Amino acid sequence: MKLSKFCDENLISFELKATSKEEVIEELVELASGSPLVKDHDNLLKDIIHRENMVTTGIGYGVAFPHAKTKATKGIVISFGRSEQGIDFEAMDKKPVHVFFLIAAPEDAIGAHLNVMARLSYIMKSEENRQKLMTVNSPGELLTILDSVE
Repeated sequence: MKLSKFCDENLISFELKATSKEEVIEELVELASGSPLVKDHDNLLKDIIHRENMVTTGIGYGVAFPHAKTKATKGIVISFGRSEQGIDFEAMDKKPVHVFFLIAAPEDAIGAHLNVMARLSYIMKSEENRQKLMTVNSPGELLTILDSVE
């Protein structure tokens, strides 16, 4: 599975301005809304926040995967954000989060949604991959890294 097919260069930010969990989600939803697959920015934001309030998506190791299955999109969309200073995202390991992947999927994309989450989790298990994502300088390079780990 090529993760780059769900993300493109305009859905990537290497300098998130956010300083809180809520601001991160807002910024990532704003990025994701740049995709023609996102039909409703406000509903996407509401659904991501609702899902995040159930249990944190900060998985640890400086990584979070805020996500939702939603009527707000007509296909899977991934936006990426990075924060140099790190943000308190209530991660499971209680450490700041630096790398964020927002995943928005249509309500009927259960299998594909889980495959994307599993693939990203597998990639982010590697300290080497996490370091690459902290130092990458261009959107194209980020997409290449995601696809090179297949």
